[in-house]
Amino acid sequence: MDAIEKLTEIFKEFPGIGERQARRFVYFLMFRNGEYANNLSKLILELKKEVAQCKECYKFFLLNKTKQGVCEICSSPNTDQSLLMVVEKDSDLDSMQKSRIYHGAYFILGGLVPIVEKNTKSRVRIEELKTKISARGGSASGGKNPLKEIILAFSLNPQGDHTDSYVREQIKEITEKLKIKISSLGRGLSTGTELEYSDNATLSNALKNRQ
Repeated sequence: MDAIEKLTEIFKEFPGIGERQARRFVYFLMFRNGEYANNLSKLILELKKEVAQCKECYKFFLLNKTKQGVCEICSSPNTDQSLLMVVEKDSDLDSMQKSRIYHGAYFILGGLVPIVEKNTKSRVRIEELKTKISARGGSASGGKNPLKEIILAFSLNPQGDHTDSYVREQIKEITEKLKIKISSLGRGLSTGTELEYSDNATLSNALKNRQ
């Protein structure tokens, strides 16, 4: 396999990128001068050095924003820790943050649960989520600032619906014991909608109508 094919295969691993688009990326890089490719390589390496993953919510964040090993959302005193929104990926979290309609904590699941999958637990952070919920406690735990509600915020498509059901079933025992409410985004989102591409008004309605 030559360099063109190898790089095409790498670009095909990007979300939503197929064979034709991946090859267009490769040809685009070949038409640019050497300085462009060198700068791109440098920025990719710097990105890996300057970005870390939050140990609380698994969000990627710039290291210069905090030195505590947690992101700016988890470490902020303005974050409502009684609410926990579970999302699929970083871009979903970013969309919700930009809307400025939700001020609680987050947890990035790391993906959606495939409808036909035997080894589901290796695909998403379900065990990490259980651990976090147990550590936070609920209204029945008597702890300080307990977790009151978990909001499941996944795309409204078959895989998103399946993930919602899967997560509910997995955390049901813990949430019932700790008396923590579980809700899902409501009718503000149309069927087939991906959270990442929803506008502020849509997200606001979906959050208000959660159930």
